[in-house]
Amino acid sequence: MSIQNFLSHEICWATPLAPKSVKNHYRTQQTFEHPAKFIRPSEGNIGMKRVLIIGSSGSGKSTLARQLGATLELPVIHLDRHYWHAGWVGTPADEWRKTVCRLVRRDAWIMDGNYRGTLNIRLQAADSVVFLDLPPWICALRAIKRRIQYRKRPRPDIAEGCKEPLLDPQLFQFVQHVLNYPDRAKPFVMQQLNSSANDKRIVLLKTTQDVNNFINAPLDFPTLNLLNGRQPISSPQIAHLPMELE
Repeated sequence: MSIQNFLSHEICWATPLAPKSVKNHYRTQQTFEHPAKFIRPSEGNIGMKRVLIIGSSGSGKSTLARQLGATLELPVIHLDRHYWHAGWVGTPADEWRKTVCRLVRRDAWIMDGNYRGTLNIRLQAADSVVFLDLPPWICALRAIKRRIQYRKRPRPDIAEGCKEPLLDPQLFQFVQHVLNYPDRAKPFVMQQLNSSANDKRIVLLKTTQDVNNFINAPLDFPTLNLLNGRQPISSPQIAHLPMELE
């Protein structure tokens, strides 16, 4: 399939099927083999009223948040809309933590965004986490497609005055940033999810088919569980980079 066809027809809605176990078909410096089992939630377990959606840039967090919000009839919070101000001016760190603390106190929400510096606050407040762990080349193509689609105007999930640049000097660096996500940010994310797996509903979506199946039946989708007498994976080495957004 050509890149042009991929960009035009990449998303295809499917009849819900049991999610398949898919091997990573991209190389990373760190291989994550989860000792967890995918199981269907039992009666009376964790609900979905405060759902956190995380993943690489271009993985589809905002789109999934809107779709899941409509399915579960929950309000959607796009963190990018709160963090960025006109002209792509970010919120200072101290003020941003206060903003996140205020947002998570709401009774119910679907919240999308990375912002590793405040991930612990959101994890503590959430009852469910959805990690979009799609191959980085798909995320990179989607990020480029997004720039084309919203060129010179704000995206629906961003603040007014933040126009999406089609081409800029940092485009190549941004694409590299997306492609390096499995080695740069994923170790930290997996460490946090492992530590939260005992009391949160955690869903890993590794393919577009997984995403489609999850949207069709979010409450029935298999969840990551580490309760069966097994220990979480050892914490990988984390690259400490000054990157709040990822």
